[in-house]
This record gives sequence, C-alpha cells and structure tokens, in this order.
Amino acid sequence: MTTQLGEAKSSTELIISWEALPADFQLEDEPVENTGQPLLAGALRESLEISGFIQPQMLIASNFGLCATINGQFVAKAPDWLYVPSVNQVLEERKSYTPNLDGDIPAIVMEFLSDAEGGEYSFKRTYPPGKWFFYEQILQVPIYVIFDPNGGLLEFYQLENSRYELKQPDENGRHWIDSMGLFLGTWQGTKEARTGYWLRWWDEAGNLLLWAVEQIEQERQRTEQERQQKERLIAYLQSQGIDPNNLP
Repeated sequence: MTTQLGEAKSSTELIISWEALPADFQLEDEPVENTGQPLLAGALRESLEISGFIQPQMLIASNFGLCATINGQFVAKAPDWLYVPSVNQVLEERKSYTPNLDGDIPAIVMEFLSDAEGGEYSFKRTYPPGKWFFYEQILQVPIYVIFDPNGGLLEFYQLENSRYELKQPDENGRHWIDSMGLFLGTWQGTKEARTGYWLRWWDEAGNLLLWAVEQIEQERQRTEQERQQKERLIAYLQSQGIDPNNLP
C-alpha cells in the first residue's frame, strides 16, 4: 500500500508505503525514558483495564515502534503511549505496528516530556523525520498529547486540515476523546511512591476511572462505614432495652 504526500512547506513529494518492519531493523534513537515514565504509561492502561474498556482487538502500548516506509526508507518511532482501536490480527506478542497494514491508524499517541530532548516538537522532515512531523504528516494520528509530568502541563493537539491544532480543555480542565468515549485530564497525587502529576481518564458522566489501589481503598471505606452504622444501630437498640441478638 503506497500513499503520495505533497507538503506545503516543500515541493518534494513523499512516497509513503506500509510494509512490515524488517526483523533486523534498529530504532534510530533509544527511547528517552526516566523511572517515572513507565509508571505514567502503566497507570493509563490500568484504569482502562479495570473499567472493562480494553477489548482484544485493541492495541495499547508504551515505548512501542510505529512504522512507515518513506521514500523507500523504514522509519519507526516509539511514542510513550499509544492507543489503536482495532488491529487486523490479535497477537500475544507484537514487536512493531504498521498502520494500514496491521490495522487502524492510532487514535492517540502520547509523549511525556523529558529533560534530555525536545524531539516531541520536531517537525524535521528529512530522514529520520521528527516525531511531530511523523505523527502529523506521515501517520496522520488524530490526537497528539504532550505531557509534562513535572509541571503538569497537558498539551492536547487535534488534527485539523492536516495540521495539529492546540485545543483548550473544558471547564473541568479535561479533553473529550470521542473515539474512546472518555475524558483525559491531569490529576495530582501519589501512586507507587511517585508523587506528582498524572494523566487520568474520566467517563462521560465525569466519574474518575479508578486504579486498583483506589478501588481497594474505596471498598475498605465502604466496609468501615457499614461497620460503624451497624455499631450505632446496636447501641441504639440497647439504649431502648432491646437485645439486638434476639430480634424477631
């Protein structure tokens, strides 16, 4: 499958094809990652899984190669997090993903800012192209999210007329993602010994999709509340001269 892409910024025509990545292909850059980035990516997936959102045909991954062939040269970028609504074949293990060949174009890609580089904003179109250019012009991913875990800034870009446009959040500081039926926003707190800003999901009604530890705590609080209510009822019955163990 081949696509020709004409660029307004250059008269050079890019010929894009969707081919399987060679087994011996090496990423041109090692993913820039710190200890917090796997936690951020894992937390995004965890709440989706617990809520029952994830289906077998979906692909949700982090630091995972998205591939295309540009003018005969293989290019692969590994976003910090990605979501593909449907793949053509469900595989237990997948080493890379080529949109159009393997299934849908990713609906969302995310990059978490690091101190090491600013490649998340790179529009470089020569080989190897920059991340921004690759997601926007080659893959044409509908939503590109850039998140600063340190400062909590969430940049939400949506593809409009073949260009990413920065979108403002709603009154709750969240962005609606129609393809997922969920809101994406930031949250500040602690998980797995990391205290800071996180990306979180909310459903259409505004309910936060919980992590496992939050569900456990919620259940603990419910159990404790029921225990206290039972103790108050027993105390009241006893104050009325009623033996709670001999109720009719």
